[in-house]
Amino acid sequence: MQTKLIEFSAGIAHVLGRNFGWMSWNLFLAFIPLGLSVWLFRINRRRNWTWWLGFAVFLAFLPNAPYLLTDVIHLIHDIRRVESIWMITLVLLPVYLVVILAGFEAYVISLINWGYYLHRIGKSHWILRVELITHILCAVGIYWGRFLRFNSWDFITQPDAVLTTGIEEIVGRQPLVIIGITFLILTGLHWLMKRVTLGFIKQPRDNSSVNSRQYSAPK
Repeated sequence: MQTKLIEFSAGIAHVLGRNFGWMSWNLFLAFIPLGLSVWLFRINRRRNWTWWLGFAVFLAFLPNAPYLLTDVIHLIHDIRRVESIWMITLVLLPVYLVVILAGFEAYVISLINWGYYLHRIGKSHWILRVELITHILCAVGIYWGRFLRFNSWDFITQPDAVLTTGIEEIVGRQPLVIIGITFLILTGLHWLMKRVTLGFIKQPRDNSSVNSRQYSAPK
């Protein structure tokens, strides 16, 4: 029993160690737009040149958050390499689920912050349009990242390659189909997780208001 436990623990360490590097890096990239969205849309009240610079960086890095959905490819490879069904069920699947959901949740909260900003400046009617346009741009960005291996900083280091090669590669039938499917997935998942997230955000406020009414003195 002890030998099996040691072997299982060693297997867990091996699996996690093999994936820790790229998972940590991808999560770091996914949380960059989340942090920027807080500063841009919640904290900063002035749209000066630093705001616009931060907004450009925000847009460039935003596809990294939903990009984690495509890391399911690594999950398929890992499942093929791991023989233990318990390792797959208790380690691989939960770890990948947490990482992918964390990345996509960063995407959802980033757009919620953007929508909050639009509402604050009196542009609430733009929110849906902005979300759909963002899903399209992120679908293109995910295609560039997964198939053409472009990174967010390539917009600065090699913008000519991004614009020329990137645009040339997405006009074909197959890329457009992939981008279209990605757009639909992003739209559907965002619609679902946005409502779940807003439900969790609003619930404490609702509970606090109920509690305040419950314990307030009768008039």
